[in-house]
Amino acid sequence: MKRKERIKKLLIHLTEGIFDKDEILALGLLAAVSGESIFLLGPPGVAKSLLARKLKYAFCEGKSFEYLMSRFSTPDEIFGPISIRKLKEEDKYERITAKYLPDANVVFLDEIWKASSAIQNALLTILNERIYRNGEQELQVNIRCIISASNELPQLGEGLEALWDRFLIRTQVSEIRNPNSFLQMITSNKDAYADTVPAELKLSEIELQEWSASIDSIDVPEVVLNVIQILKHKIEEYNQHQSSQILVYDRRWKKIIRLLRTSAFLNERKQVDLMDCFLMIHCLWNTPEQISAIFQMLSEIIREHGYHLTLNLGALSRELQEFEQEVRNETLIAHQVVVEEMQSVDTEFLEVLNIRNYFEGNLIKKADFVKLNVEEWKSISLFDVSHNLVNKIQAKLALQKHTLEILHNSQVIPLKIKTVEREKTEYIKKKPHSLVEKFWNEKAQELKNYIHNQQKRLQEDAPDELNHLKTNLFVPAHLAEIVEANMKESSKILQNLALQLEKIVHLYE
Repeated sequence: MKRKERIKKLLIHLTEGIFDKDEILALGLLAAVSGESIFLLGPPGVAKSLLARKLKYAFCEGKSFEYLMSRFSTPDEIFGPISIRKLKEEDKYERITAKYLPDANVVFLDEIWKASSAIQNALLTILNERIYRNGEQELQVNIRCIISASNELPQLGEGLEALWDRFLIRTQVSEIRNPNSFLQMITSNKDAYADTVPAELKLSEIELQEWSASIDSIDVPEVVLNVIQILKHKIEEYNQHQSSQILVYDRRWKKIIRLLRTSAFLNERKQVDLMDCFLMIHCLWNTPEQISAIFQMLSEIIREHGYHLTLNLGALSRELQEFEQEVRNETLIAHQVVVEEMQSVDTEFLEVLNIRNYFEGNLIKKADFVKLNVEEWKSISLFDVSHNLVNKIQAKLALQKHTLEILHNSQVIPLKIKTVEREKTEYIKKKPHSLVEKFWNEKAQELKNYIHNQQKRLQEDAPDELNHLKTNLFVPAHLAEIVEANMKESSKILQNLALQLEKIVHLYE
């Protein structure tokens, strides 16, 4: 069975008996495979502990440990009691860790911010190094994922910043909002805590270790690195204008890359893509209010820049502009001429000279004059200097420039529109020297080939890219529209640049 198909089936079995929490459980599995931890923010009774219990069934011989923290929780309750025998017989201060946190694969710690400093310090070592210091021993723990939960964020000034930073994925958990899912949940008689995962789908420790090496070899293409670099810059700009800052340090960025690589690997790809980038939304916020801002920043970057930067569309556009300017400077000689133009009155009107000899008012609308032709009479409005409508007249366009004809007492009277003389730049075209033309032809051919190769590259990559955009195991399918929009826009820009190049060549041929 292929890896992606296996993970897909595994997630289907894990979500049995859980409603409207598919994405969160998928993020939990992603965190576990990548060796990271996840924080769930939500009120009591929304299946946070159930998610942790279900996740342990993803692993062969999976063991879980869960505990509800309080201010009075002791290290004995989390890491195991002190071994009296060891203390008496060997004078060693060691804990019995079997069936406690160090012995588990999946750990769920509810209300984690209430943990004492002694528990926090031990947790930091486990989260950082997967090591638990038990007396004189350093135990290598086999914890795949620590899931923490709370209905509040850590309070500032209580020394919880280091622990908070260790949870790479942060996501909100709410009550069931889909009406059908809610009715299914309250009427279901299935045991939601039962292990329904077939043995052949479960992940073994040997398998996970082999996958770890493969994950590290997943390529992170330039398009993804460009998005991350711009996002980092946008966050820095955001922080300059907001009191609630998005604080992201180097270690978190490095862990994010590992998470994106894991997503690509489990989706059976050789490189990270733009859909994987949406996972960063769950990794960057410090308060829920920042989630929408991060989503907006990331979406705009992918929509506006995505493949544009990889295809060097900005640099290509600038090169064409410089080429066009060079051709214009060499082949077009500018000279100034005086032209007669109709003079606008308050932008919207034109003044008809001598019309007051026949009617009140002397202004007509530009829009009416443009509609006139030399063949048929049309009724147009006549206005006074205050722009009040004073009359309706029959008029048509005269053969003379800037002139109309009006009908008055069965007579055709030509009247000129008031004009003004303006200087205008006109260009005389000259033939370039044969050597210059040869150089331009070579340059144009190089640019044409480059544009063609970029179009070919986009067309060849696009089908495969589009095929798997909506089947990402960890990112909602509707976000594919943002990536697709960028790919289509990149293709359109390349077409326009090719057309611009043709126009430049036409200037000197």
